[in-house]
Amino acid sequence: MVEINFNGTILVSTYNNLHGFFTLRPRINPILLSSVIRFRHSVYAHSEAVMTASTNTASEQAKETMGFQAEAKQLLQLMIHSLYSNKEIFLRELISNASDAADKLRFEALKDDSLFEGDGDLAIKIEFDKDANSVTISDNGIGMSREEVINNLGTIAKSGTADFLKNMTGDQKQDSQLIGQFGVGFYSAFIVADRVEVFTRRAGVDKAEGIYWESTGDADFQIAAVEKEGRGTTVVLHLRDDENDFADNWRLRNIVKKYSDHIAIPVLMEKQAMPAMGDDAEAEVAKDAAPEFEAINDATALWTRPRSEVSEDEYKEFYKALSHDYEDPIKWSHNRVEGKFEYTSLLYIPSKPPMDLWNRDGARGLKLYVQRTFIMDDAEQFLPVYLRFIKGVVDSNDLPLNVSREILQQDATTDSMRSALTKRALDMLEKMAKNAPEDYAVFWKSFGSVLKEGPAEDTANKEKISKLLRFSTTHNATDDQDQSLEDYIGRMKEGQEKIYYVAAENFVTAKNSPYLEVFKKKGIEVLLLHDRIDDWLMSHMMDFDGKHLQDVAKGELDLGSLDAEEDKKEQEQMSEDNKDMVERVQAILSEQVDTVRVTNRLTDSPACLVVGDHDMGAQMRRIMEAAGQELPASKPILELNPGHPLVARLDKEADEARFGDLSRLLFDQALLAAGDSLEDPASFVARLNKLLLELTS
Repeated sequence: MVEINFNGTILVSTYNNLHGFFTLRPRINPILLSSVIRFRHSVYAHSEAVMTASTNTASEQAKETMGFQAEAKQLLQLMIHSLYSNKEIFLRELISNASDAADKLRFEALKDDSLFEGDGDLAIKIEFDKDANSVTISDNGIGMSREEVINNLGTIAKSGTADFLKNMTGDQKQDSQLIGQFGVGFYSAFIVADRVEVFTRRAGVDKAEGIYWESTGDADFQIAAVEKEGRGTTVVLHLRDDENDFADNWRLRNIVKKYSDHIAIPVLMEKQAMPAMGDDAEAEVAKDAAPEFEAINDATALWTRPRSEVSEDEYKEFYKALSHDYEDPIKWSHNRVEGKFEYTSLLYIPSKPPMDLWNRDGARGLKLYVQRTFIMDDAEQFLPVYLRFIKGVVDSNDLPLNVSREILQQDATTDSMRSALTKRALDMLEKMAKNAPEDYAVFWKSFGSVLKEGPAEDTANKEKISKLLRFSTTHNATDDQDQSLEDYIGRMKEGQEKIYYVAAENFVTAKNSPYLEVFKKKGIEVLLLHDRIDDWLMSHMMDFDGKHLQDVAKGELDLGSLDAEEDKKEQEQMSEDNKDMVERVQAILSEQVDTVRVTNRLTDSPACLVVGDHDMGAQMRRIMEAAGQELPASKPILELNPGHPLVARLDKEADEARFGDLSRLLFDQALLAAGDSLEDPASFVARLNKLLLELTS
């Protein structure tokens, strides 16, 4: 850390705190920084030149040791105008300082309870004066001595809390609720104030040993001895003329509720007096009465309490306050992690999807706290996008925040927490699916399509996510997605080596797909995929539990051992017998199809269209084209069923014109049966009408 006095002298030559400040604030102009922090040819600590003599050469080289220096005024201006993006954060920082002062008193009083001075009710008090355009923040914490005031307030990036933490044992650190880290939060007061006064007295000393500190945010400050009755610190902010909106009851209350609602000690503000009733005398009495203060913060953080001490109703009410949802959550998970890094998390699964669920770029993530102090609303770094429906909080003091505590950096700690929280969320879903299938059905109906994004985005947890997926199948032939892949495998026929699926625009199209005919005949179960994301999902899953996932509308159908030997021989014979017809159809439809062949998929339909093994599925292709994506040209494969009367009639057709019309009609029918649209519907209708008239004449 570089500790810099208001007059610019360097106190300590280690580069911790301000190094983070300079490197984490990209908005700061580097040219300006170079004018603020520069080398000065002055001696630091030891100002004598160090002469190094070489025994190998006759030359001598002089070296000077010099310290970094800074212009305190310019540095303060940088902090005031560049460090914080939101003006109201000044109140969060000052309340955090006051909370730290109370916590320090609590720890020091363990050794000497006389420090309480007969007053053990720790609190923070906020007052405002519209006429004077001022805001006052007072605490009855540990207070400061003259030396501490000079060190902590007169030195930029000097954190009294950080120094206090260094002297604490591991258990004490765990029990503490100290917030401060960087030693710059106090100076956020100058964002809204043009003059700041501090009145303070350390606990345990005489009232005559109080200290007064004052500064206008320039390079200098004033300090004097004053008499102060109570221990603790009072900070008076004389607001700038254009910041008078902060001298308002509701504005201050809202800021406290947003940032400091859960800190451990109460934050007090004066109760708003009701209009005086009765005669003038009674009104005057009411006016002169001592103001009554009330706690405006919750002063408890539910997530910091042991799970055994929190009731279900409390969890539900906290969720509603957190998410602004009127419905109870389906499930929640409350966990505290200790070890290399420590954090507490409370994750909720809502029962209803939000309106912006499908906006992947919208606000999402967990509420981030540091020692109960609110940092940010949508900390998206802790959960992947496919879990964006999860609400909750995470509280940790080990995170790489920037100096203003408004930006969370990505580093190994954040990545580890992300991995752990993702696993916890998936474990919560897994337990719900196993132990409460009815609740999981509710969850899946609301968020199943979002969870299907997971296998593509999170390869590390693909297997875990795959077990959570649910589908419609031919097993129950309903549009309810209630069958897992494990359920499917448990019902597979002996000798079946693949998991078969069909993707369509909707459930009815999938259920009645001609591609299912041979599977129905042989009693093979098929997944009925009818979500728009399903085809994309399958392109990233490939297999499950050692079983390959096969699209029944792709490539040549190979049922392996499920195909009897006589069926294979019959198929070969049928292909040979219809070779001439296939070649005639191929010649007619050469511009529409890649290949024409005899099918082994169909039993009732005359024809179907399939795509190559390595081509994009028809459903996925439609989605991409609808999104305006340009795709390379690709022709389908037309499969004909010689056992169907229409195909048998086609084979006997000698008239080439009618043969062409029938071939094109079969192609269009296959296109419609696959759920696709016709390029030229009018020609299809004309051909159909022509053939109908010929049949009826």
